[in-house]
Amino acid sequence: MREIRADYDDQSIVVYQAYSPVIADPAVAVQRFVPPFKMERMTWIKPSFLWMMYRCGYARKEGQERVLAVRITREGFDWAVANAVESTIGGKPQVRVQWDPERGLHHEALPHRSIQIGLTREAVERYVHEWTVSITDVTPLARQVHEKVLAHDLDGARALLPVERPYATTTTQNA
Repeated sequence: MREIRADYDDQSIVVYQAYSPVIADPAVAVQRFVPPFKMERMTWIKPSFLWMMYRCGYARKEGQERVLAVRITREGFDWAVANAVESTIGGKPQVRVQWDPERGLHHEALPHRSIQIGLTREAVERYVHEWTVSITDVTPLARQVHEKVLAHDLDGARALLPVERPYATTTTQNA
């Protein structure tokens, strides 16, 4: 089952990305992605905190030591979903989508699929210059959750997780 689960409100939705400090520090400082962030590269956004933890190893993988919670407009997120093309389809779309198994606290695959959205060209320009509302470094949270998991305190780890609930958009069926 494909399902977008996210931390969102009426105006915005949180997506996650992991970077090295050289990219993360200036982004947090100015609340926008700035060089050395590369606008010409595809950038992948993920609304699932635990999928991001799986991808970056709880902020322990090289080049992904900092986890950012990027709050973007729902309008922008919905535009990205509406304009997304499955990653398996050829060509050069400006938005790609992948549905991967959602992950649990131990990185185990869960029965539903979580969305990842790859942005390039106009889409990444919009993401950086129009959609971004705020950028928060959530690396300490990632490490706290990981410490609880390592200590076998799964209830404690779950209590720290951002509240993610099903996100409905009229464009979800296109992705």
